[in-house]
Amino acid sequence: MVAHTVLLDFTVPSDVILDVEKRSNLKLAIANVLQEHFDGLKPLTESSIDGSFLVLYTGPKGSLITVRGYTEGLITVNIEYYKRDEEEALLDFEQWRYLEADVAMALNSQRSKRLPPVRRGTIYDLYLTLSDDRLLEYDIDKLVFEARSPYQKVQIVHSKSLGNLLVLDELQNISEADLIYTETLMQRGKENYTGKEIVILGGGDGGLLWELLKEKPKFVTMLEIDDVVIKACSQHMRSICGDCLDKRKGENYEIIVGDCAKTLAHMIEEGRQFDYVFGDLTDIPISPTPHGDAWDFMRLILNSSMKVLKSTGKYMTHGNGASCPQSLEMYEQVLSQLCVPVTFTKDSAFVPSFFEDWVFYQVSLK
Repeated sequence: MVAHTVLLDFTVPSDVILDVEKRSNLKLAIANVLQEHFDGLKPLTESSIDGSFLVLYTGPKGSLITVRGYTEGLITVNIEYYKRDEEEALLDFEQWRYLEADVAMALNSQRSKRLPPVRRGTIYDLYLTLSDDRLLEYDIDKLVFEARSPYQKVQIVHSKSLGNLLVLDELQNISEADLIYTETLMQRGKENYTGKEIVILGGGDGGLLWELLKEKPKFVTMLEIDDVVIKACSQHMRSICGDCLDKRKGENYEIIVGDCAKTLAHMIEEGRQFDYVFGDLTDIPISPTPHGDAWDFMRLILNSSMKVLKSTGKYMTHGNGASCPQSLEMYEQVLSQLCVPVTFTKDSAFVPSFFEDWVFYQVSLK
């Protein structure tokens, strides 16, 4: 049971909106078309806003129809109604297409566009974003798990094409179709983890830990702050994490639930050194400058990680989408200003649940 919003756009010469007589004829033309498609259409109110016009109608199924004409020549028609699960849609696909065509013809529109119904009020998020905040609609059909931990909103939803998908604070995190994410992060086939000592910062979904354990490392320590994520993924994301989250300590790994920054500080005090440190935490921040709490946290993690790396060690991390070059450039500037000099390489891969190329970094001490 959700609210459906159908959006239609039409373009006309601006003088059609600015000229009083032409604008009156335009509004009448739209009203006539709407009456043909919607039984019981009734005008509700009409007003003028900074030279543009706004007309509201009520229609069948408690629908509200908003018609607005902008002085620049854009006309929008928004139709919103509530649809219960057992009910038919207000109009079917073909009828929406005919409505768009009829309005466009009545207005002699230079251009028209109809968007599929936007569904609002679902119990799971259908709409997630790319790294540069463009909107994506997912084929999600079920809410598998939902809870609010002390740190974030945790959801696992099911996608018809991606399988189960972990969503943290309404951002897609990893799906059952995203093995390429983990393999690119760890540079599988390019790095040798056999007999190595490894730290994972974050990684609560267990995907990275599970794949690293297949490489026969000496020992892996995973530092994850959110126990809710661990338990949820252990139950609902087993195709990516196997059984490694079922217990907190195994023959060659340990999961420590707590603040990774504090644990790193203890490791520095103890003089511990590792072959690999994985930063599987938050993405590179999207901001106009490399300043603020998120960037400060990233600098803290980077500098702390460098202090626990062996001289031959590497810091491996994910960055952000390739569509965010400015943020990636700022991150690389941050790398050049760490407490020790470093070099880095990078790789990218198309991650199915992100619907875009994602950039990964491999950082080494000079």
